[in-house]
Amino acid sequence: MNWRLIRNHPSLLIGLVATALFALLGLVSLWWTPFPIEQIVVARRFQGPGPVHWLGTDNLGRDMFSLVMSGTLTSFWVGAAAVVIGIGVGVPLGLAAAAWGGAVEWLVIRISDVTFAFPSVVIAILITTLMGPSAANAIIAIGIFNIPVFARVARGGALAIATQDYVSAARLAGLGNVAISVRHLLPNIMSLIIVQGTIQLSLGILAEAGLSYIGLGTQPPATSLGLMLRDAQSVFLIHPWLSIVPGLAIVLIVIALNIAGDGLRDAMDPRLKREGINHGAG
Repeated sequence: MNWRLIRNHPSLLIGLVATALFALLGLVSLWWTPFPIEQIVVARRFQGPGPVHWLGTDNLGRDMFSLVMSGTLTSFWVGAAAVVIGIGVGVPLGLAAAAWGGAVEWLVIRISDVTFAFPSVVIAILITTLMGPSAANAIIAIGIFNIPVFARVARGGALAIATQDYVSAARLAGLGNVAISVRHLLPNIMSLIIVQGTIQLSLGILAEAGLSYIGLGTQPPATSLGLMLRDAQSVFLIHPWLSIVPGLAIVLIVIALNIAGDGLRDAMDPRLKREGINHGAG
């Protein structure tokens, strides 16, 4: 994917830029925030947005903008780590199912069916309840649900590629299933994996916010957008901005990721690429 493809898909550019800005906002919090996120100033609690505290202060007098910066970082790294787990385990399983077939494929499909039979949030709540509330356990819980998603994506894409002539030629040349999977199947399904990764990242951010909201995700003194929502729920009618700020941040991040995912899907669609080439030749 090059600049020409990005330029021809404005939604992709918008989504990538918006996602990058949120990610940068979170990364900056590693080194700098307007105020320390652990700084409690009771005399400044419940202040509205102003020149000093741009988004106001919470029930402990902490700066809301600083908390949003740190919470955004937590949301991204939890979601991204869960995606890495899904790709690291699910993609090899999907490739194995497509390459070997038979009992391997049947087992992968059945495990996926069992996982999809339960809502992802229910599975995450069950796992974090058993393992204990923490950001690390939230990553594991969300990552476990991502595994069958990427396994199915990898299997479907690999089965479509496996029918190509160059794959048949590789088999005739004596290449085994592992070599064919690594050299031919995996490179040609990377676009599918990347697009699915953006989707799962947005779902992971929502899942982390939900788990933190019910007390099973990120725990104090760390912060997350879901944790901010939980802390603000008791004063929503009196100080609504305490809920609006983190809630709006979650919505905007998910929208940005979804726009980026849709743009990536369109840009990486081979049919759209051919149409663009033919149009340019004409």
